[in-house]
Amino acid sequence: MTGIAVVIGATGLVGSSLVDQLACAPHIKQVITLTRRPFSHSSDKVSNTVLDFASLPAHAALFTGDMLFMCLGTTRRQAGSIAAQRRVDLDYQLCAATLAAQQGVKHLLLVSSSGANALSKSPYLKMKGELEQKIKALNVNHISIVQPSLLIGQRAQLRIAEKLGSLMLPLICTLPGLRRYRPINGAQVAQRLVQLSQQPSVKVETLRLADIFVTSGSETIAKT
Repeated sequence: MTGIAVVIGATGLVGSSLVDQLACAPHIKQVITLTRRPFSHSSDKVSNTVLDFASLPAHAALFTGDMLFMCLGTTRRQAGSIAAQRRVDLDYQLCAATLAAQQGVKHLLLVSSSGANALSKSPYLKMKGELEQKIKALNVNHISIVQPSLLIGQRAQLRIAEKLGSLMLPLICTLPGLRRYRPINGAQVAQRLVQLSQQPSVKVETLRLADIFVTSGSETIAKT
């Protein structure tokens, strides 16, 4: 079976690796990247459309496919405020998912965050938790949510806090009880997303950090 994959956040750490892997995946015949700035790729399977995410409803037809991968995200510092970050991390992604559901997309795949909780006192974890809740309420066949911790890898833009964390956390997380907070490479998260897109079997599945590291064999996945 071959399908059409729509990707938002293709210029980011997870998204760029995801597009590379989808371009090589035999079950994917076309990859449509929707970005805020031009994105080029060497594969003929990959096409790109640049658009204004503030006017997504005007581009509803672009969200036609078999699956939507949501890897869009920013930081408070890059966005300028929590409200601006929320607009990117929550509002834009929810709008994209809603449009995709209306266009008949069967599978939504979301990159969330470890500790996502709609009741959290952390604005970041709160917005991630709220997004998960709203995505789960959409009328689609399958929803896959991954909750990675700190993402490491080569970014186009340097994030100082993440760079320091990527150097320190691997050592700190060797301590008893802290392994569940260890960083994960963006390429591995992308690999897990590609695996999840191959044969979805349940309505909703949530993969926490330990489950994302698993690439073969038995898996423990929270299903709701």
